[in-house]
Amino acid sequence: MTRVTLRALGSAAFAALLLAACATAPPARPGGGPPSPFPPEPRPPEPVEKTLPVSALPGWAAEDHVAAYDAFRATCGAAKDAQMAAVCRGARAIGPLDRDHARRFFEANFEAERLTGEGVLTGYFAPEYAARKAPDAEFSAPLRRKPGDLKTVDAGLFDPAQAGHAGAAIDPPGGALQPYPDRTAIEAQPAADALAWMRPEDLFFLQVQGSGVLTFEDGRRMKALYAANNGRPFVAIANPMRQMGLLPADNTSGEAIRSWLAAHRGPEADAIMRLNPRYAFFSLAADDGKPPVGAANVPLPAGRSLAIDPTRHLMGELFWVDAEAPLLAGAFPAYRRMATALDTGGAIKGDIRADLYVGQGAAAGAEAGRIRHTLRLYKLAPK
Repeated sequence: MTRVTLRALGSAAFAALLLAACATAPPARPGGGPPSPFPPEPRPPEPVEKTLPVSALPGWAAEDHVAAYDAFRATCGAAKDAQMAAVCRGARAIGPLDRDHARRFFEANFEAERLTGEGVLTGYFAPEYAARKAPDAEFSAPLRRKPGDLKTVDAGLFDPAQAGHAGAAIDPPGGALQPYPDRTAIEAQPAADALAWMRPEDLFFLQVQGSGVLTFEDGRRMKALYAANNGRPFVAIANPMRQMGLLPADNTSGEAIRSWLAAHRGPEADAIMRLNPRYAFFSLAADDGKPPVGAANVPLPAGRSLAIDPTRHLMGELFWVDAEAPLLAGAFPAYRRMATALDTGGAIKGDIRADLYVGQGAAAGAEAGRIRHTLRLYKLAPK
């Protein structure tokens, strides 16, 4: 595919092409996915600290504008905003651009709004783990399918503070809806219909990440796809482990946590994992080699996808991440880049809270586990 270059497209022609492309009539939209089981709460106005040109964003000059533009074109169909959808049509009509024109595309079409305050950026990835079709002493944790008695409800049914978020309930015959059992209770139940068997610490991390690839003893590779969770609150185990003296304060990375759990497999590790009452269920599909699909129902570009709080932001919104001052040893000193809201996560709550999808495999996991950076977040709004 040929990229448009500076020599092939002058400034006036480029501006005209932008206007013409953005004015293109939207194509007929195919039928979407199933409706949400409950409507989201109206989003409160976001506290905007200041508005500035995209060219003034911290780190903008060092951005890989081509990579940002390509990721935007690939994912902007998830946008719900009419103005963003128009810019998306323009980008897709223009096609690939070189670095200078990609930079100018964003500067011409967007302005940046810094959200007030600071938050936290973390990272997630699509893990690859070994699995077995039958349990043994090492592969003793069942990968469970979504139970037939799990009913998706508004979490506000049991906790008003969680209204608007997905919850789960069990609907006993002749009785009222009750919260679905927690991790400890689920793990005590038989698993005769398990999809696969995994090392306990690997299953725990697969549940935290939400999806991954399993390799079986015969070499077959299958995607483990998130199906549902038990609606219990997500509780991170890093801080409790640090407070118990199980991990040093400067090394509570995912890699360090997983290593400890593996070294203490059995009652000790089980007790730590059960501090997190949330439990995820899965389905299996053939591994097609493609990136995982997020909550926006589009594949996640590595390094360009954010999980956000859907009660605070819309799927498909474009952001500038400005994150630095890592707290973990060995972490990258800063992340400054453009990324799109394409996913959600149980621990992602609030205006300035995001989870960066890093990619698939062990290297991505090592990086993701070291991301816990102070975050300043800018929304890129169409002009």
